[in-house]
Amino acid sequence: MLQGCGYTTTSSLDPKYQTIHISPFYDESKEYDLQAPLTNAVTRKVFTDSRLQVVPREQADLLLEGVILDYRLRGLTYEQNDDVTQFLVVVTAGVRVTDQATNEVLWEEQVMAGETTYYTLAAGQSSDRLRGNAEVYLTNVRSFASQEENRAASEALEQLASDIFYRTVEPW
Repeated sequence: MLQGCGYTTTSSLDPKYQTIHISPFYDESKEYDLQAPLTNAVTRKVFTDSRLQVVPREQADLLLEGVILDYRLRGLTYEQNDDVTQFLVVVTAGVRVTDQATNEVLWEEQVMAGETTYYTLAAGQSSDRLRGNAEVYLTNVRSFASQEENRAASEALEQLASDIFYRTVEPW
């Protein structure tokens, strides 16, 4: 019945890869406090999944390296006086995963993005919404002027970490 749909219960990660080292993300953005939450989120996802064991660099089959390139806010909705009431938050990063035995780059993305939206307090609307299990794990970024933007930055980093994780363990 499920023939041809492409669904499988097995990993497409090559079984020769058992360990990974996740280097701390380098931060080229103009914002502070993004690198640790992103590195921690990626590490937590790999650790929780358990297909790969997180180990020191010299013991790893795979090396994951990345750089946070940019943090952007873009106004989405405005009130009558042209004040922004809803923002789009986008965090971009470049990521590479290398086979340490051969130095072969298994995958590399020059630009990956995590994004979310939030309402300003002036909007009179809540940015709170159902977030599933991500709510439990969000590391609060504390470098922004409002709690709403701090939380949105955390969500964007969490989404970016998920994309990096899935690209690493399901490289099809």
